[in-house]
Amino acid sequence: MKPDQVKKLLMISVSVLLIVLVAGIFFFNRNNKVVLEGPQGEIAANETSSQAWAKFYPAHWDSYQANYANTEKPSHFAAKPYLTAIYAGFGFAKEYNEPRAHVYTIEDILAIDPARKKAGASCFTCKSTQVPEMVQKYGEQYYLMSFDEIKEEFTEAIGCLDCHDPKTMELRLSRPALIEALQRQGRDVDKISQQEMRSLVCAQCHVTYYFQPGSKKITFPWDKGVKAEQILAYYDEMKFSEWTHPDAGSGMVKPRHAEYETFQDSTHESAGLSCADCHMPYTKVGSKKISSHVWQSPLNNIEQSCTTCHRNGSDWLTRRVETIQNQVKQTQDLAGEAVVEAINELKISQVAANVDQAKLKEAQELHRQAQWYLDFVVVTNGYGFHNPTETLNNLGIAIDLAHKSAQKAREARGLK
Repeated sequence: MKPDQVKKLLMISVSVLLIVLVAGIFFFNRNNKVVLEGPQGEIAANETSSQAWAKFYPAHWDSYQANYANTEKPSHFAAKPYLTAIYAGFGFAKEYNEPRAHVYTIEDILAIDPARKKAGASCFTCKSTQVPEMVQKYGEQYYLMSFDEIKEEFTEAIGCLDCHDPKTMELRLSRPALIEALQRQGRDVDKISQQEMRSLVCAQCHVTYYFQPGSKKITFPWDKGVKAEQILAYYDEMKFSEWTHPDAGSGMVKPRHAEYETFQDSTHESAGLSCADCHMPYTKVGSKKISSHVWQSPLNNIEQSCTTCHRNGSDWLTRRVETIQNQVKQTQDLAGEAVVEAINELKISQVAANVDQAKLKEAQELHRQAQWYLDFVVVTNGYGFHNPTETLNNLGIAIDLAHKSAQKAREARGLK
């Protein structure tokens, strides 16, 4: 074969191969395109039944249904026995269980000990898609209604309407307490970025709060900031206590699952991540891409939740998380023992003869502070992983304040 013919044949062969390659890529991508499951039909503006959304978002619905696999709700007291002493005189001392999945919220709230139901209708505020319509129906009276008055009206657990606009599927805020807290901070809730919304929809419930005296309206105590010391300063300024500890005589305030507050300024939050990035990672279901609606520990699906950013391997990541959580648990237990010691010393001092009332009052204030810092960690899921540095710092403060409280209580009795 002549050189010109060889050259011509090679050019034809290369051209054919390029056409075949381009065609192969085209057909491969066409048949393997991953599409985000998006709006497929219009849902009623206030559709509280998540089941009604299922036919439009079947892959997301199947993911949501997987939450039913979580059936355990062990007591916190088993791993943290000191809680019965620090919660004495408060409903949590009667019962405090690990949470189950969001799909069980109505079932579980109806089954809690009566001592935990004193907040009345407000107990349901983070438990049902029907809350906004109940607040609209009853107005401010909603917060004053008893648990039994309203319990029959709640049938739907946490679901789609809590976080999504039915027409567009855009994330939205549905709880008044969060909206009002952001507005008091000077935030325009209509100009919040999509990425921040991926945390704020969680912050509608995974936060601490209190019931305003008189109106019993749920309020987020963020006016001075969201850190433990800033929230305690807010309560101190208004001279607010939820109950008096029966053994210590101290006026107490109770933090509740401060997940969002703890996450702020953490390594992951500072890097631009949201709650959903780790707890609701994108996953592929057939040819569809969905945000996982199985709300769980990222360790349960570490390949989707963690290794998209971290290249250290799942074994290394798991060990790293376990190391942090073990350190937090050990320090938390030490803080728990220190707070119980303070309570025991205060119990003795309260009934002692000729006790120095000024020193006793100082010891009680130190106990209030110590227990606040400890409990701010205890009530937060993840054993400190949401913000290890701040968590260990809060526990260190709790230990120090508890020892000072115990010492001051002894001094009130004339001991050194």
